[in-house]
Amino acid sequence: MNTIHIKLGLAMLLGALLTSCNITKPYQQAGVTTNGLYRGTQTTDSSTLASLPWQQMFPDTILQGLIERSLNNNLDLKIAVARMQGAEANLKQSKLAFFPTLSTNAAFTLSKSSSAQLRALNIRNAESGSSTVSTTSIPTIKQYSLTASTSWEADVWGKLRSTKRAYLASYLQSEAYRRAVQTQLIANIANDYYALLAYDQQLKITLETVDNRKFDVETMKALKEGAIVTGADVVQSEANRYAAEVTLPDIRQNIRQTENALSVLLAMPPDSIPRTQLDSQQVVPSLQTGLPAQLLSNRPDVQEAEYSFRNTFELTNVARTYFYPALTITGTGGFATANTLTGFFAGTFYGSLISGLTQPIFNQGINRQRLSRAQAAQAEAFYTYQATLLTAGQEVSNALYSYQMAVDKANTRQQQLAALQKAVSYTKELLKYTANTNYTDVLTAEQNLLATQLNGVNDRLQQLQATVELYRALGGGWR
Repeated sequence: MNTIHIKLGLAMLLGALLTSCNITKPYQQAGVTTNGLYRGTQTTDSSTLASLPWQQMFPDTILQGLIERSLNNNLDLKIAVARMQGAEANLKQSKLAFFPTLSTNAAFTLSKSSSAQLRALNIRNAESGSSTVSTTSIPTIKQYSLTASTSWEADVWGKLRSTKRAYLASYLQSEAYRRAVQTQLIANIANDYYALLAYDQQLKITLETVDNRKFDVETMKALKEGAIVTGADVVQSEANRYAAEVTLPDIRQNIRQTENALSVLLAMPPDSIPRTQLDSQQVVPSLQTGLPAQLLSNRPDVQEAEYSFRNTFELTNVARTYFYPALTITGTGGFATANTLTGFFAGTFYGSLISGLTQPIFNQGINRQRLSRAQAAQAEAFYTYQATLLTAGQEVSNALYSYQMAVDKANTRQQQLAALQKAVSYTKELLKYTANTNYTDVLTAEQNLLATQLNGVNDRLQQLQATVELYRALGGGWR
């Protein structure tokens, strides 16, 4: 009879294992389209700027030193590493769930009954004809025990396997997050560094303009003495000088704030930042984007979103397993004796082995709600994945167009700058020798020249920062 029961149990277990194959579903990469992600760009070349190490992307040795320092000290990056360590611990814990648990317990119990309890016991013994215990000397009972217990859950429906895969996806997600933080950090360092160089250049241009306008004031005073210009023209020349000089505090404030921002990225108190000059910066000769599909493997935040979807997919598998019975095997054994330790391990062993199959029948709809929540979280993660990919394509397209517009503006700006330099020179000469020349023409030409020079610096900055943004948008910086 026992043999029949064992065979029947094995058959049922085998059937359950075969059925479990349909409970959890194997993960397949989410179906997303990458066609047309780069607006106005059609290419079959897989070469991409993202594969370039950041040391080659930024040849400025001082900038390289700042990036290296930030990678070693930045607090956001350290937070990301700590998150990875936590995810790794969860993954290791999910692997250990496949093994049985084991716990031991050593206990000593000292007990003594009260006289009232003994009297009640003697009354019951007298009624049943048993012997009685004297209440004058109540015995003290000492009990010693050493036990061990173990429990193991058979992963019949794949709950533990799906949980492990979910934690693996969570770990990979945290690793992708660390890489996303690194790429953004490198981009922020480079952008702030280039902005600092641009402010330096604007400060230099403005200081030179102030010096020139101081000289213009002295020239106007001399022309007034020669009755060529009026006192109003002298005053206007002084106001023109102050109009340039009043912009200096704003430029210096921008420099200070940018240095402070860089200091935070370097994880140090606000301080001055070493740097070179804007004119010495070089742009990579070829801005290769590669194929849009390469964003799936190059861009960390896209990978992070996919791993998040994978995590929720496996948690949905886990939620499905709660509808099916759980098979557990529990064992307990140990030694126990009373009043003396003599012969503790001789004839005092006891033990039990219990197997149980728990089938949920009525639990207030908790399992259904658990599955509904898991499916909703999976759908949310999938849509987030799609949105992240679209945002990546948008950022690549914006960076490409921003770079092209900066190049176009720079070419036109050079022509504008050459024309304005001639206009300033011509109007000043005419003012000296022609009484019909209005000094307002000189003021307008000088103001336009300064604005064009400062805007030219901004064009150069836009070009440099567009390459940085393209590099980051393609997923460069973590290799």
